[in-house]
Amino acid sequence: MPVNARKAAYLALAAWRKRGARPDMVLSTGPDSDPRERALAQNIVTGVLQNTCLLDYALLQYTGRDAGGLQPEVRDILRLSAYQLLFLDRIPVHAAVNEGVELAREFAPRAAGLVNALLRRVASHAGCLPRVEAESREEALALRWSHPLWLVRELTALYGIEKTEEMLSADNRPSTLTAQVNTLKTTADELREALERRGIGAADCPYLADALYLTGTGALEELEEFKRGLFYIQDAAARFAVLASGASPGETVLDVCAAPGGKSFAAAIQMKNRGNVRAFDIHEKKAGLVAKGAARLGLDIVTAAAGDASRFDPALQESADAVLCDVPCSGFGVIRKKPEIRYKDPRELQRLPQVQLDILKNACRYVKPGGRLVYSTCTVLRRENEDVIRAFLEETGGFEPVEFSLPAPFTGRREGTVILPGQGGTDGFFICVLRKK
Repeated sequence: MPVNARKAAYLALAAWRKRGARPDMVLSTGPDSDPRERALAQNIVTGVLQNTCLLDYALLQYTGRDAGGLQPEVRDILRLSAYQLLFLDRIPVHAAVNEGVELAREFAPRAAGLVNALLRRVASHAGCLPRVEAESREEALALRWSHPLWLVRELTALYGIEKTEEMLSADNRPSTLTAQVNTLKTTADELREALERRGIGAADCPYLADALYLTGTGALEELEEFKRGLFYIQDAAARFAVLASGASPGETVLDVCAAPGGKSFAAAIQMKNRGNVRAFDIHEKKAGLVAKGAARLGLDIVTAAAGDASRFDPALQESADAVLCDVPCSGFGVIRKKPEIRYKDPRELQRLPQVQLDILKNACRYVKPGGRLVYSTCTVLRRENEDVIRAFLEETGGFEPVEFSLPAPFTGRREGTVILPGQGGTDGFFICVLRKK
């Protein structure tokens, strides 16, 4: 029996809460259902994750109950029901309340009466969010945009209150789906026309002549143009890292943290499929997916294999003209695509700078004299970006930071370029290019 939208949303939120499963992956692998039900489930899950703190605040204001004191199953049900009542104007009030009570009967039967009573109180305020009142502006921003207070404070210390609010707002806006055109097989104009004939929106990316913003795609993997390898998905900011590398035909490029493969694909296309791109990922299965993607795109200069970016491979010493290090990071530049990232435990992030530094110190040994070492992350925290570069330069001789080319209005600075979330519609990102003397 197909699972309706509310139950699918509950199961995805519960899987994330219990075992850290990515909610979007749970939804994508769940039972088949009506496309409208799948879309509503995705809307609810994303909306709850984007607005958890604000929803809990609303529940407290409208019902007098602190969500933190309720059993987890009840919290999930109240949040997803309150999201429908307060944010979605096309959902009938009675449907949101009744479906919430039905979920409680199935997953928290002893609390069904409580859920019914609390949701009826919220329903009396349908479509009306409470005014946020807090002791400081940082606390108000944390509530309004549902980001942890520690993160808001750190961002404010780095970028100021105004830019921080712009970033938090961008994190809660829909993300762009950017198609990078495989110019070895087609052109942006040809791909746009083909997609538009299928009723898919395809708008030009203002920063990249061979990239398109897509809307209304449905299941990408089912598109004939995707199957034929005419494009791949990669945000413009991530593509900038490959542009910054200066990879050119005939060179050897190493991508030491390659999965899901976008930078390896971009490098091979930028090199006109001439030269050598070696892609590595610590997980053999992910390396296999990179190889599969390269085959779909017809990029026969890309080879993929399992490899630990933090462990030296003597066979690779001084073998590359350019080495790409898109290291594991906190991911706070891509919250708009993965809203659950904002709730990471900050204690688990403390070890990241050392991991990043270890990868950079190892990967630098693969660069030829005169070659380039590109360090990038999808976060905007200085301790994972500029501080790592500073530590690397202090501990490792023979490299110097250099300016690099990016599309206007972005600038490739010697100390590294930070692209803030939402800046020009891109993800948040950091790029630094180091040259081996």
